[in-house]
Amino acid sequence: MTKSVCFQQLRMSIVALVIGLVLSGCSTFGSKSKQKLAYEERPAETLYNNAIRDMDTGRYDRAILFFDEVERQHPFSRWARRSMLMSAYAHYSSGDYDDAITSSERFISLHPGSDSTPYAYYLIAICHYEQIFDVGRDQGTTVLAEASLQQVVRRYPDSDYARDARLKLELTHDHLAGKEMDVGRWYLRQNHYLAAIGRFKNVVRTYETTSQVEEAMHRLVESYVSLGLIGEAKQVGSVLGYNYPAGDWYFDSYNLLSKYGVDLQVELKVKRERGYWIRLKERLF
Repeated sequence: MTKSVCFQQLRMSIVALVIGLVLSGCSTFGSKSKQKLAYEERPAETLYNNAIRDMDTGRYDRAILFFDEVERQHPFSRWARRSMLMSAYAHYSSGDYDDAITSSERFISLHPGSDSTPYAYYLIAICHYEQIFDVGRDQGTTVLAEASLQQVVRRYPDSDYARDARLKLELTHDHLAGKEMDVGRWYLRQNHYLAAIGRFKNVVRTYETTSQVEEAMHRLVESYVSLGLIGEAKQVGSVLGYNYPAGDWYFDSYNLLSKYGVDLQVELKVKRERGYWIRLKERLF
């Protein structure tokens, strides 16, 4: 037998071994994802308590099996309803957000009037919220988190869940505004001033309670100045100075416009009426 033939056979043996290992791994994974407890008829409360014990010790996979077993053996019991939601919580606790969302949505569809339904909506929102990425990446998850948190607030406005959702909405909005700013600054660096203005205006108009608004106004001043629209830049700078008179971004806008003969301090002194600034802001944004 030649060396080339031996080498060819050895290579085929290695390939076959690798394929076997991969298929074996896939089979193991598949069996785990569809795993069930061996059927043994037990009271619902016993199964449920077993699941809670596993939850307490961080054995979430086993807890999920016991919760699912409650539903399988006692589908019409009150323990089954509890187990359905606790299974969703166990998925969430293990970091399996997709299954947690699916289980929560199933609970909502089967028990829309349950006292636990608000928590199911809240759990969906939290699953999306905890997957929010940094502002440099796609914000699709952030948009889902915002919609889910708003749904909690809208459906259950006086609940503890709604109070927490409102706090989390602030951070969610700040992330979305931050993404708009990130894109707007890129347009500005590329000298695409109109596109940049659209992004910065959206921050001021849509996310006016976030920490991004102050910089957005200054970037608008920069964009208008770059286009030679000194009048528009002066108006935005005036609104910036009225709302953030001690801010660093106003200081930067003040210095920038000073080079073009605009004294924002004079503008602010001339227009003291609060209603004027409200009307001006509505017109600008």
